[in-house]
Amino acid sequence: MPRTKILAALTSATVVATLLVTASPASAAPLTMLGADVSSLQRSLDLGATYYNASGTAQNPYDILKSRGVNYARLRVWLNPASGYNNKAKVLTQAAAIKAKGLKLMVDFHYSDTWADPGKQFKPAAWNGHNISQLQTDVYNHTFDVCNSLKNQGTTPDSVQIGNEINVGLLWNEGKVVNNDFTNASLLLKQGYNAVKACNGGTQVIIHTANANSMANARWFYDGIKAKGVNWDITALSYYCMWHGDLANLYNVIVDVRTRYNKPVILAETAYPFTLNNADGQANSVNSTCSGYPATWVGQATNFTHVQNTARNAGAIGVFYWEPTWTAMAGNGWDPANINGTGNEWDNMAVFNWTRQLNPNIWWTP
Repeated sequence: MPRTKILAALTSATVVATLLVTASPASAAPLTMLGADVSSLQRSLDLGATYYNASGTAQNPYDILKSRGVNYARLRVWLNPASGYNNKAKVLTQAAAIKAKGLKLMVDFHYSDTWADPGKQFKPAAWNGHNISQLQTDVYNHTFDVCNSLKNQGTTPDSVQIGNEINVGLLWNEGKVVNNDFTNASLLLKQGYNAVKACNGGTQVIIHTANANSMANARWFYDGIKAKGVNWDITALSYYCMWHGDLANLYNVIVDVRTRYNKPVILAETAYPFTLNNADGQANSVNSTCSGYPATWVGQATNFTHVQNTARNAGAIGVFYWEPTWTAMAGNGWDPANINGTGNEWDNMAVFNWTRQLNPNIWWTP
């Protein structure tokens, strides 16, 4: 459904949203999951990166993030990435560092050897040729293995995403939703859910789409998997204003999915540029701004504050900034198949500048 028709169908919620995006009423419950996706950070540290706090003093990046309100870290996991990073072994190492800092841990399964997002959900090479029955076993075994390995080293994940931005399914083509048929996607999601709960019953299962822009699309997907008997604990959305629309619409989508499915909602990803310049030879993913938010440190921080306010006022429980520590650094490239030969498409979206000093205006706020 076109976005204009969605908004036109809404009642006073849109007006209310407009009034609430820049402030937080006393009645709003606090955000409890104040997160940062730090999936690329281990590689940067292994390459010798030094991070600096707002005062310009070198400091452990986890401590810097904690001082700004972060209480939760998110890590993606790929099966057999060519880079050797974001695999099980590296996730175990980074999880230990995260838990040692007193942070909670979210594990984000892409079920791939590389990026999974709304436009691509490539199966791991090791699973190519597997039918839907075999893929169910693959998902269960991989999910349980990573979760149980984390548990055995004393770093049990607090939450697990079974799939990343799975707007039309996962593990394409077998798990792709075609002709409104959610059967295969639901079979795979059930195995992911069962594996997490078999590992640790208290770990919360998250199902994540990038549908913050469209109430109709969110309903289509979550209605579809719910009708097939899929269980989950937290509904997650991605929100980037340059791709997903204004904050009033975000507010309405959060309210709708929260009340429609009676589950907590988080924004698993958001970010904003502090510059439109580029630090390396890799073109940036984002080369535009949203109205009212210049590409400056102040603009970045204000946008993040308004996103948090909107989420909180809509009744969400958490907001995660995507890759705030991923600054341009030779050897920590975008493509896991060529990590040394590619640059960083996100260098203008991190909350650290090109000399890795923190944006002094950025805060994660309950």
